[in-house]
Amino acid sequence: MNDTIPTMGKPSPRRSLSRVLLEFLGSMNLAITLLVVVAVASIIGTVLQQNQPYPDYVRKFGPFWFDVFSRLGLYDVYGAGWFIAILGFLILSTSVCLYRQAPLRVREMLRFRTQIRADSLRGFQQSAEWRLPDRDLAGTLAAVTGSFRNFGYRWQIKDHGDHQVAAAMKGRYNRLGYLFTHAAVVVIGVGGLLDGNLWLKLKEWRGEITLETRNLAARDIPPASRLTPGETPAFRGNVMLPEGSAANFVFLRLRDGFLLQELPFAIELQDFQVEYHTTGQPKSFTSKVRIHDEEHLGATPLEAVIRVNHPLVYRGYAIYQSDFGDGGSKLELRAWPLTTARLDAVDAQGEIGSALKVAGPTGPLNLELDDFRLFNLLPEPGAQPGDRKFRNFGPSVGFKLRDAAGEAREYLNYMTPSQLEGRWFSSAGAHPSGR
Repeated sequence: MNDTIPTMGKPSPRRSLSRVLLEFLGSMNLAITLLVVVAVASIIGTVLQQNQPYPDYVRKFGPFWFDVFSRLGLYDVYGAGWFIAILGFLILSTSVCLYRQAPLRVREMLRFRTQIRADSLRGFQQSAEWRLPDRDLAGTLAAVTGSFRNFGYRWQIKDHGDHQVAAAMKGRYNRLGYLFTHAAVVVIGVGGLLDGNLWLKLKEWRGEITLETRNLAARDIPPASRLTPGETPAFRGNVMLPEGSAANFVFLRLRDGFLLQELPFAIELQDFQVEYHTTGQPKSFTSKVRIHDEEHLGATPLEAVIRVNHPLVYRGYAIYQSDFGDGGSKLELRAWPLTTARLDAVDAQGEIGSALKVAGPTGPLNLELDDFRLFNLLPEPGAQPGDRKFRNFGPSVGFKLRDAAGEAREYLNYMTPSQLEGRWFSSAGAHPSGR
């Protein structure tokens, strides 16, 4: 009996872990999956207004869904840890793909494929083969190169001894689109990481900063909640400036707290102007500002005008208008308590941004004057979606009443009555503030 010993084929070489990892990170499927997740998260961040006071979210969604959305980080999507991690993997995946494909694309742009074999040419999906017994080699090459010239191709001919290869190329710079697209994803992703408070996250994880949640004046904010100029490479903050005032800091809102970012210069608002359409809708905003910087400007401040879509860029800081409100209008108020039998009116005088002491039914209250609006352009009651019918409901004043325990209730009162369905009404709204 003869025993037959089976023979095994040559084993495939084992790939190293680094090569497998490189292929995984540079795979198209991974990049598309990450890109879809980032796109969905961006849609959520666009639909859901970001970085608002937490009590506003509680009133809007209720305690249960507020807690769910808070745990998911949906109130600051672009600064959430999971979003930063996914965006980082997307940048890494795209960079690996660019690293692997860029040399090949550049080689295809610069080199003619004159080393290709006949069998490889026959394997192309779009290929054809002819025999020209009546044509000599020189005449055939002349006809081929003439066609290349007529159609705008560049060509190169390689003599291999027993045969010659003519290779042509056109539109080689189209391959730059692949490289530029991937590079753009990397650049935009890096910008997203910087704009997503990545450095603040790292500082918070290392315990270098602490979010401030109390309602404190800027001078009373402790050092643990302050950031010195240059401590972070990028940030996005805001500060409310009444006319005639100046500030050398901005507030960075993070989750349910904030940080104070110091600036290496001071911004003074000299004048703020709002232009309105005939309907009462705001048309344009203009801020006349001064920059005070003794180190770089000396005693002469820099004067500039900031308009919509025209920010002021100074020393790498972009200063623009993000919102506007009343800067200190003087008000004379007369209030009638509606929750008690007392009918005597309470008179008060003050300006927007100030706080007054007034008598309440259960004790003294702090009256905090928050905002005054001369125009309130709102949709016409009863108008259908898309009608674009608006009505100016006149001036309004917003204020808070805060008790001795620090609990506040927020009010919005319209100063002129409105006619609805043939009857006149005085409009007012109230809700707990907690701030």
